[in-house]
Amino acid sequence: MTFPVPRMFSARRSGPAPLCLLMAALCLPALPAQSTSAQSTSAQSKAAQSKAAQSTGAGSIIVQSTTSTQNAGFYDHVVPHFTTETGIEVRVVAVGTGQALKNARNCDGDILIVHAREAEDAFITAGYGAARHDLMYNDFIIVGPQDDPAGLRRAGDVREAMRRIERSQSRFASRGDESGTHKKERALWATIDRTPEALQGSWYLETGSGMGATLNFAVQSNSYALTDRATWLAFGNKYRHRILFEGDPRLFNQYGIITLDRTHCPRARHDAAEAFAGWLLSPDGQQRIASLTRKGEQLFIPNAGQQTVP
Repeated sequence: MTFPVPRMFSARRSGPAPLCLLMAALCLPALPAQSTSAQSTSAQSKAAQSKAAQSTGAGSIIVQSTTSTQNAGFYDHVVPHFTTETGIEVRVVAVGTGQALKNARNCDGDILIVHAREAEDAFITAGYGAARHDLMYNDFIIVGPQDDPAGLRRAGDVREAMRRIERSQSRFASRGDESGTHKKERALWATIDRTPEALQGSWYLETGSGMGATLNFAVQSNSYALTDRATWLAFGNKYRHRILFEGDPRLFNQYGIITLDRTHCPRARHDAAEAFAGWLLSPDGQQRIASLTRKGEQLFIPNAGQQTVP
């Protein structure tokens, strides 16, 4: 996988660190001042949003979403600005990425924001989605008890981190729900030729829950867990849990936005959904995403229009 500034993304072994230290080149301002062409793009986006609002009578849309964006406060941060500009209200159904894609296949919603690229591409190929765009990214991290019984702080890369957890049989809390985070976890176990089904014993614990609930369980059970950084930064019950492994390029976490196919879902609110997508992908929307922080740390790095190769 390649993505922006890969040369600056190297393994870090212990202790919490600002996201910008992991992606050093991203310590520049989140987005530069708009150029004339960017201003033109923004104006075109606003015109499209206005047209969509008029054609739909404003109304509302339903976003089928991953839980991590909801847990991080993403929608509370961006939606009011979009609604003020367009009059279009946005309702969010926050479930795991796998369930969000299933719901959208059944046309239970108008647009998707998820983070499992292979599943997203399959959704488009199967004819359920009209278009997919990169929206923003952050990274996954492994958190756990501060005494670090598996020794993740000494791991040189994420493969060694996963191997240390398995060999020590230290408790590990898995979402077990086919979410984007769970899909990433399965991919990480695969790097050491393991599957969750093969991880026997009382140490591997599946919650079947969202990210926030799984983190609560991990803290209460003194377990390790894989989480996206934004949810961890927004999580208020850390107790003695710490970031114990971070920085491996395989922990890159891309979010995509997908509009639904008009033929497959003829009753979806396509114009309003495309207006929302257009606003989030526009310079105005990207600036708004970049301004979401917790304790001075940026939760998501906007990257609409940038080249990322999965």
